[in-house]
Amino acid sequence: MPNCVLIVDDSANVRAQIRVQLERSGFEVCGEAADGLEAVEKAPQLKPDLIILDLSMPRMHGIEAARELSKACPSVPIILYTLHADMIRSGRNLPEGVTEVVSKSENLLERVRARVS
Repeated sequence: MPNCVLIVDDSANVRAQIRVQLERSGFEVCGEAADGLEAVEKAPQLKPDLIILDLSMPRMHGIEAARELSKACPSVPIILYTLHADMIRSGRNLPEGVTEVVSKSENLLERVRARVS
């Protein structure tokens, strides 16, 4: 189980919901970011073991952030958590830096557990 999860979403409510789910399941949330740019700035200091990243955010969207985060933290899995999962999955390849795409209608916690086990 990861020691540290970074949650990145522009909605404070969504971040809080994810945090509660993770912490109730024994995960540690080491930080939150409201957009991709903030995540790119925070990740090197926080040293997360897993990043949960929204797609649609101000300043730097999730796909661009995943690309930058994968350079800053190359061994850290990145789960893109989005309402647009089906559209992204229909592409030939996952976006650069993205390990897995999870729809906001799917069970995120189940997918996080599967990713880290």
